[in-house]
Amino acid sequence: MNSKVIFLDVDGTLIDYQAKTPASAKTAIDMARANGHRVYICTGCSKAEVLQRDLPELDGMIGANGGYVEDHGEVVMHTSLTYEQTKHVVDWCTDRHIGFILECNSGRYVDPIFMEQGPDAFARYKEGKGAKSVDREAQAKRIREQFFYVEGDERYRSDVNKISFVLRTYQDHLDSKEEFPDMVANTWGGKGELAIFGDLGPAGITKKTAIEKLLDYIKAAQKDTISFGDAKIDLSMFEQCAFNVAMGNGGPEIKEAADYITTDVNDDGILNAFRYLKLID
Repeated sequence: MNSKVIFLDVDGTLIDYQAKTPASAKTAIDMARANGHRVYICTGCSKAEVLQRDLPELDGMIGANGGYVEDHGEVVMHTSLTYEQTKHVVDWCTDRHIGFILECNSGRYVDPIFMEQGPDAFARYKEGKGAKSVDREAQAKRIREQFFYVEGDERYRSDVNKISFVLRTYQDHLDSKEEFPDMVANTWGGKGELAIFGDLGPAGITKKTAIEKLLDYIKAAQKDTISFGDAKIDLSMFEQCAFNVAMGNGGPEIKEAADYITTDVNDDGILNAFRYLKLID
């Protein structure tokens, strides 16, 4: 079998909704890499968040929905929002009393409004993915431990990969698309494409464009690519890859676009698909 290049979304695909990687997924990735296949994550997370996750050894990563590309520790591409763009988003969110996360490779930075709104938003995110009755105070503690607090002019930065913000209603996302035509606007959230957060990143940057850059860098062919995803944001990954797998817990749009639907993330979804594709025995 030709060596394959495999791209895995993270949340809901490689890791479950409690931010844990199933042991079977780690085993599958280790075996596939031992068989000569290359495995990358392709995620909306920035590098700082990825480093906080318990992930198996990988060949590299695509982060920030395509804004950051890395192969074996070498930076292939890094595209950030400008200082002016970040300031525009920060001021817009503040005026509307919307909490936001500045997602940088150095860390994730949150403002006072997010400290107020974030615990409930993250709890709803987890509950929407199937977790039962998530403790809001535990989420507040997690934010204090894993995020940096900024206020005033500290919120204006030039190293921001993308900005996520709490959606009070879906209209906030629609308004962001109109307010920021120079950026890409997405949503993310619970199971079945429930929108809990909006996000804004550099225009022209998608998982698809990042995969193109990486394949060119590692001199690999598109015909040897396989992608795995669970949400609408992963459709751009599907556009670029030769074979596409949707997780059993995925939304209807990603399943409709898939060549194969595996089992849920916590029902050995990665392992079962790797075996089906003969990447491992």
